[in-house]
Amino acid sequence: MAKEIKELTPRSESYSQWYQDLVTKADLAENSAVRGCMVIKPYGYAIWEKMQQELDRRFKETGHVNAYFPLFIPKSYLSREADHVEGFAKECAVVTHYRLKNAPDGSGVIVDPEAKLEEELIVRPTSETIIWSTYKDWIQSYRDLPILCNQWANVVRWEMRTRLFLRTAEFLWQEGHTAHETEAEAVEEARKMLHVYADFAEKVLAVPVICGVKSETERFAGAIDTYTIEALMQDGKALQSGTSHFLGQNFAKAFDVQFLNKEGKREYVWATSWGVSTRLMGALIMSHSDDNGLVLPPTLAPLQVVVVPIYKTDENLKEIHDKIAPVLGECRKRGISIKFDDSNNKKPGWKFAEYELKGVPVRLAIGARDLEQGTVEVARRDTLTKETVPLEGICDHIEQLLKDIQENIYQKALNYREANTRTVETYEEFKTEIEKGGFILAHWDGTPETEARIKEETKATIRCIPLNGDPTPGVCMVTGKPSKCRVLFARAY
Repeated sequence: MAKEIKELTPRSESYSQWYQDLVTKADLAENSAVRGCMVIKPYGYAIWEKMQQELDRRFKETGHVNAYFPLFIPKSYLSREADHVEGFAKECAVVTHYRLKNAPDGSGVIVDPEAKLEEELIVRPTSETIIWSTYKDWIQSYRDLPILCNQWANVVRWEMRTRLFLRTAEFLWQEGHTAHETEAEAVEEARKMLHVYADFAEKVLAVPVICGVKSETERFAGAIDTYTIEALMQDGKALQSGTSHFLGQNFAKAFDVQFLNKEGKREYVWATSWGVSTRLMGALIMSHSDDNGLVLPPTLAPLQVVVVPIYKTDENLKEIHDKIAPVLGECRKRGISIKFDDSNNKKPGWKFAEYELKGVPVRLAIGARDLEQGTVEVARRDTLTKETVPLEGICDHIEQLLKDIQENIYQKALNYREANTRTVETYEEFKTEIEKGGFILAHWDGTPETEARIKEETKATIRCIPLNGDPTPGVCMVTGKPSKCRVLFARAY
């Protein structure tokens, strides 16, 4: 394993290759036989499961319930909302036939031309259309509102350039779809879920994020407003890590979803949708990890503590196990995931390297001398430091250490973001600073033309208009026209 760790491409040499190496060597995921699709391996899926559990709990605490809607969407549904179809048309996978048959020449199987579908089906790229066609039957009056549904599912968007977790043709996600009586309720819902995502990102992923609203050019296809959480990766690029959309009445009108209000009048329902995906795995990796492997926050580590015994004989191993057994039991009672690695087919050094690569937050090593002295060696993955501490009270020490590691990982990422967030006044200054990476705060005149020019000339995009940004007006760095506030620019994934 030590040899494999050395094969990780250093971040300074190629951040992109380092990322690819780490995802595969840490057993998180691998490319599949299907172009652009990935296999999420057990260790990677265990992390995703913990993300799911934490998010699902937060959704249910805010009154949402889970449901499931079809994978296939009639093509005619997608065309009902003009902006929506324009936004997703180039990414759609389309089912045209429902049967295969043997080729006449015996060369294999072919699509049966007689088995053509009456209406072609789109493999779900997102579910607004199929869900709103369903909500039409669920909603008759204001008493049926609000509907607060979430779906855990997979989606397909036919990406041409893919990268594990960050952009794949098929990926896992959750998508909330809610229906409301008033515009104010829907806007409140969209903003509330944005802050649910931000809280999750910062307290669970230990990734600091900036909350904001997208520009018109960058918003979700079919939305009135798109709210976003934006994170900064270690290479200075931004990663959109979650979005929440205020959809207005667009989809209700497209599918004629009306309700009888309290005054007995019919009106269209107000809507939101919001989602995060396995892209969060990419955010987790790129925010914290180093040239030695993964660095995982304890909240998401499938294994939080590993104990590696140092022994020569089976008798030594039994003595160590008997001594450490109460520690294992007490940690588990406290909800700490801990493993005693007594496998005899790997040397301790190999184990140390393996658990370092996989980002296990805390490693304990105990040998004959530790038994005599009543001590244990404790290693932290986040700082790569070691200390010898008394075995007595070790569970209290571990519990506090896990909290310290979680906080330290977050603070390190926050310090990086703050050190790489800069304010500029002129376009020439912007062009110089954007080459250094990071977030740039600058004035913009609010026009799509200026936004497009900046993107074309610098490859930078408006990540968001920060919700808690400086509201001081100014002049656009490009055109000199009035600007309501500074917006957040970056190059992005």
